Amino acid sequence: MLNRKKKHKTENLNEVGTENNNQPTAEGLNEQQNTVTDEQTAPVAEADKLKEELAQANDKYLRLYAEFDNFKRRTTKERIEQNQTAGKEVIVALLPVLDDFDRALKAMGTTSDINAIKEGVALVQHKLKNILSQKGLKEMESKGTTFDADLHEAITNIPAPSDDLKGKVVDELEKGYYLNDKVVRFAKVVVGA
Repeated sequence: MLNRKKKHKTENLNEVGTENNNQPTAEGLNEQQNTVTDEQTAPVAEADKLKEELAQANDKYLRLYAEFDNFKRRTTKERIEQNQTAGKEVIVALLPVLDDFDRALKAMGTTSDINAIKEGVALVQHKLKNILSQKGLKEMESKGTTFDADLHEAITNIPAPSDDLKGKVVDELEKGYYLNDKVVRFAKVVVGA
């Protein structure tokens, strides 16, 4: 049995590389170390490669996040600026009407002719309506039409003066308006019952 162990030990040394006196040679040990080192460096190299890919992906993520954050800030700022100046065009268009009202107030203080004041106010109203219609505002015709909850706000019901006015708008307390075919103010109406 002792011979067997020696024989087995000798075979192992022969595999590594031995001299005649059963001592391992430097060449054999280097070969064995190189095999072990190659096996150990492969996972290390792969781990380094994965770490580098992770660092690149993380860098790409951070850049993308920063870019998105900048985009979000920029669009928020643009939206705020747009809301602040959205009515600018309409207001600038209405300034001449405001000037006309100022002139009408001055004229009321110095004149006693009521008809001239009425004509002046009518002209200013006409000018105001023209400017608003150019901006897309349109009056809603409600009186005599069938009541529609999508367009009208019923203030009260009254007995219909005639049978053909039942369920229809009898009187209009406040006009309704469309802005570019969208209702911006519902008409306040009295409905015949």
